[in-house]
Amino acid sequence: MRNIVLTGFMGTGKTTVGQIVATQTGLAFVDTDAVIVARAEQSIAEIFAAQGEPAFRALEAEVCADLAAGGGQVIATGGGALLDPRTVEVFADGNLFVCLMCDLDEIARRIGDDPLRPLARDGIERLARLLESRRPIYARVPHQIDTSSLTPQQAAEEIIRLWQHT
Repeated sequence: MRNIVLTGFMGTGKTTVGQIVATQTGLAFVDTDAVIVARAEQSIAEIFAAQGEPAFRALEAEVCADLAAGGGQVIATGGGALLDPRTVEVFADGNLFVCLMCDLDEIARRIGDDPLRPLARDGIERLARLLESRRPIYARVPHQIDTSSLTPQQAAEEIIRLWQHT
């Protein structure tokens, strides 16, 4: 059974929507960030601080490849998981691959001052630059859903419709 993979920028709803999709489809829910934290026995902020972003990204790519090899899961990726082209390939191969999009103001509202998001600490200007730099990567994902004005339930329903009809 194929996976449903949810990707996109931080604050677009991957975890919240993914949990709803998993509940309503009976699939297992897996958040790549949670798997990384469990494997590293450190928070993401601690990994960034102690080892740097490249070490985090290497672990993230390993986790994504491991999860993609399984089936019957709703997988919520970290916002930067697609920076590694191999991750794009493993998730695109045989899975329903969906990118959740959201406007910047709504992203900023949703994430607030979350200390668990190390890349969001420098304010909305940094978020805007980061989002803009990732747009071309996200645009390659076959299915796009804008969650800016959707409830998590509405976004989940769109994903489930895609899953049933693709």
